[in-house]
Amino acid sequence: MHAQTDSFPMVILPGEKTPQSYIGLDEVVVYQPIKLNSFEEMKKYMLLRRRVLKVYPYAQLASERFTTLKERLYRIDKRRQKKRYAKRIEKYLEGEFSEELKKLTRKEGQILVKLIHRETGITPHTLVKTYRNGLRAAVYQFTAKLFDIDLKTEYDPSNVQEDMWIEDILLRSGKTMRYFEENAKK
Repeated sequence: MHAQTDSFPMVILPGEKTPQSYIGLDEVVVYQPIKLNSFEEMKKYMLLRRRVLKVYPYAQLASERFTTLKERLYRIDKRRQKKRYAKRIEKYLEGEFSEELKKLTRKEGQILVKLIHRETGITPHTLVKTYRNGLRAAVYQFTAKLFDIDLKTEYDPSNVQEDMWIEDILLRSGKTMRYFEENAKK
């Protein structure tokens, strides 16, 4: 239904009683089509997309748990109690995610390490070293190396092609805008 006033066309939306001169819409972000040089490159991108979207929820969960851990450890006074708490959390996380993470492929594991660094700002190796101990971090690093995964890998979309694609995938899927917001502040 349309109503006309002096200068602006007015619209009465379904369920509304008063005429409005505009319709509020959510912001829409339009990205340029991705330009890949070959069919092989497109296959790699699509495979990476599938892998990133599979492991990203784990990285988000890791970030949330890390934030909670930091907050709770900050409230604990004694070093010994902090160590006990961190150990209890580690056992809980192992029990909760061990079976699911064992099902990941090597490449998905490598991507997960990068995404954990992206979400927390700290590599998984440094997380373990800081909140557990250096020996535990070394054992985890050695075990990960057996599967061609480096827990010290950093996420760097400015210089690494795969990381740039990962960021692009996350942006296009609507999962995040964080990387560009952070760079805009700098």
